[in-house]
Amino acid sequence: MEPAQRFRDFALLEARGNSPLYHRRALDISVDAEVLALIARLPADKQQPNLILAAARVNGATAVPYSEFRDQLRENWPAISATALSRRTQTNEAGRSATLLPVLARLPGPLSLIEVGASAGLCLYPDRFSYRYDATALDPDDGPAPVVLTCRTSGAVPIPDRLPRVVHRAGVDLNPLDAGDSEDRQWLSALVWPGQDDRLSRLRAACEIAAADPPTIVTGDLNERVSELVHAAPRESTVVVFHSAVLSYLSPQARADFRATVRNLPCHWVSQEGTGILSSLADRPPRESTAARLVLALDDEPLAFAGPHGQSLDWFGPA
Repeated sequence: MEPAQRFRDFALLEARGNSPLYHRRALDISVDAEVLALIARLPADKQQPNLILAAARVNGATAVPYSEFRDQLRENWPAISATALSRRTQTNEAGRSATLLPVLARLPGPLSLIEVGASAGLCLYPDRFSYRYDATALDPDDGPAPVVLTCRTSGAVPIPDRLPRVVHRAGVDLNPLDAGDSEDRQWLSALVWPGQDDRLSRLRAACEIAAADPPTIVTGDLNERVSELVHAAPRESTVVVFHSAVLSYLSPQARADFRATVRNLPCHWVSQEGTGILSSLADRPPRESTAARLVLALDDEPLAFAGPHGQSLDWFGPA
């Protein structure tokens, strides 16, 4: 896809209604031949609008209006392009724990959590967050947490009475990030779109939790390393491999390989991916979703539609 179309689609399908600044900025870039020519010099997988805009932010291209922004973009392009080449769109949304929790809490504990595509591993702490499901409040045993996740629900969501006990946290990522590292935190913050202040505050608070008790995140391909992580988990625990909005970055064959691998490992498998990403789930939700939502599944059985940032859970599976 050409950069102009990518930025136009990003503006209209993703940023509109979520970040007015990114909506307008992406539309402006989509018709700016000079800026598009700069972006076109990058490899195709580095032309993602969110990657370019985040790289611009960490390298000082933040001005409004667009006429000033494009000047900053051109002047700082060597640094911006270097950041885009070295970084990935590793949005680490702790809010997705709110939609994962009802599934995790149904499994017998204690739990060993293994996240593929873990980034900084912020979703490995579902037991350390507070939750607000409509009128239901759920906190850790020692009281409300600094991270409070709000989730609207519909259907017979099995909201737990208490948080699960987690005894092991591990993950794999092509480029793991360290929640305690200032540059990695800066990058994660840049991936939060302008105007989403609640998400930014949540990210920073979740980083504090992860930095105080770092998970074990190994570097590598998820298909190559998930087996060793499962077998390294404590034997007396229930092992859970999970992921959110990760498999879309894999080829269809790599997705199929991952499904075959994880289904043959001694673990449960919790997936949160876009509709159609996992071919085994493509036609199995009881109805279509016109919104941009993820399909939540346990062991290849679809259970609910989840908001991309954990903001909603529409349950259609058994209670």
